[in-house]
Formats: sequence, structure tokens, C-alpha cells
Amino acid sequence: MKANVLKALNEQWNAEYYSAYLYMAMSAYAEQAGFKGAANWLFEQAREEAAHAEHIYEHILERGGTPAFSDIKSPPVKYKNLKDVFAKVAEHEKRVTGMIDAIANLAQDERDHATYNFIMWFVDEQIEEVADAEDLLGKVTLIGDNPGALLSLDATLAQRKFKNPFHKD
Repeated sequence: MKANVLKALNEQWNAEYYSAYLYMAMSAYAEQAGFKGAANWLFEQAREEAAHAEHIYEHILERGGTPAFSDIKSPPVKYKNLKDVFAKVAEHEKRVTGMIDAIANLAQDERDHATYNFIMWFVDEQIEEVADAEDLLGKVTLIGDNPGALLSLDATLAQRKFKNPFHKD
């Protein structure tokens, strides 16, 4: 694997752990604000992001690369409300999509077919991530301050359970 592809993958696996931290911070906010369902959804999202990081880490090792460990910055912990949380989720997922797309472009430019094939799973996954984030933002925006609708959405969000697609258990 070329050094620039390895560098990009190392940056991405560390960024995925930041994503996990971010969603855990958001989950804590939601829990403390009384939205246990949203807290669950966000915590399950954190678990998903950690699984993404581990999968990239494994790819680096399988390709003979050396994983680079970086500091993970602290995420924000204060939010105005649930709408603010999901606005930041949508914004974050769009930023991650740009990072994944850049790796796909780099792998293609470098003719690193193994990494290109590997990263295309993440390209597809980001379509779903952004769509889910925008859907949730749209719902909390539509709901506004309607307590009954917020409770209903919160109950729906409580149903989410992450299943790691990279493990066969």
C-alpha cells in the first residue's frame, strides 16, 4: 500500500473513533435531557462508528500497513435541544462522507484496487448514514416543541439495535 493511501486510512480510522466519541457525548446529552430513546439511538451509532474504525484498522494490518494512533479530540458535550443534536449529526455525517469519498478517489488514482474495493462499502454506507441523519433532523424539525410527538419519536428511537456487519456472530 502506498504511503499516501496508508496515511488517509490511518486518518480515517482515527476519525471514526472521534465519531464514536461524538455520538457518545450526544447520547449522554440526550439521556440527561430525558430522551432515553434518542440516547439509545446515539449510543448504538457510537457502537457502529467504533466497528467502522476497527474494520479500517484490520484492513490496514491485512495490507501490511502500520496503524498510526492519534489523539482523539474531545467532542462537544452541550447542545441546545434534540434538533441541535440531529443537525450536528447530519453535518458530521456529510463531513465523514467527504473524507470517505476522498479516500475512494485517492485509491482509484493510485490504482490501489484492494483499498478502492474495501472503501466502496463505506461509500455505500455513507449514503444511508446521511439519509438517516437528514430524516431524523426533518422529523425533529417538523415536531418542533410538540411533547407528544417528541415522546413518540423517542420511543421509536429506543428500538435501534446495532448489529456489527463485520462479525459473523
